Amino acid sequence: MTAASGMRLGAVVLTMGNRPDELRALLESVARQEGDPVEVVVVGNGAPLPELSVPGLAVRTVELPENVGIPAGRNAGIEAFGPAGSDVDALLFLDDDGLLAGNDTARLCREAFAADPELGIISFRIADPDTGLTQRRHVPRLRASDPLRSSRVTTFLGGANAVRTAVFARVGGLPGDFFYAHEETDLAWRALDAGWQVDYRADMVLHHPTTAPARHAVYHRMVARNRVWLARRNLPAPLVPAYLGVWFLLTLARRPSLPGLRAWLGGFREGWATPCGPRRPMKWATVWRLTRLGRPPII
Repeated sequence: MTAASGMRLGAVVLTMGNRPDELRALLESVARQEGDPVEVVVVGNGAPLPELSVPGLAVRTVELPENVGIPAGRNAGIEAFGPAGSDVDALLFLDDDGLLAGNDTARLCREAFAADPELGIISFRIADPDTGLTQRRHVPRLRASDPLRSSRVTTFLGGANAVRTAVFARVGGLPGDFFYAHEETDLAWRALDAGWQVDYRADMVLHHPTTAPARHAVYHRMVARNRVWLARRNLPAPLVPAYLGVWFLLTLARRPSLPGLRAWLGGFREGWATPCGPRRPMKWATVWRLTRLGRPPII
């Protein structure tokens, strides 16, 4: 038996219970994966779950009494696999309205983790099921013009990824208080600071309808607040004002709507005025590492 074939995989799917047909289609795509079966935990985030029996797939459920947000909901899914997900070697995190495009994604994940002991996180490519196109915002690097190019990166996509559970054991889970936005970058920065690598893999594809991030009512506020929290939690003190100053100017340059700008400014103030969780600034060596990967932590 190879290291890859012996790797235990689980999957966490977070749902609000409002997309039962899409959820079933996703679970069926997980059931079709090559190799050993992937055990799935579906987390109902403040919503009851439908009947989820899928042939060939072991599905467990967790129903949370209220909507605790995306990162805390996914953390509940992680813990359903034991402390820090320790019952398995790696976990897939999949949006409930996504669909694994190929039957080889689980196998490719096993092979990637087995081949590189330093690889901690894999970010999948998200593609529209009708056009096959990948939105620029779904390529987790600054040089995003070629979504078909795989590379080392400094963050990952929350609803289309795989994480070695040893990462959670080492650096902790997602920042639950973030509720929505930037929780992936927070985890990625902590993982990179601990010596792990993050890869974007263009050959591991999740089909997902093209959407706009601002579809969420809390988008502008959460993006701004969590950006401040992200910096306060993770960056060396001299970089905090530089990072946030650059993002302040970028936001103005993008000319958001007046209501959107007001919500963004309110979130920016909230980020400074409210607790951000434990502060563990990354090492300067990690700052340099991020810079060499093409994304210095000032942008």
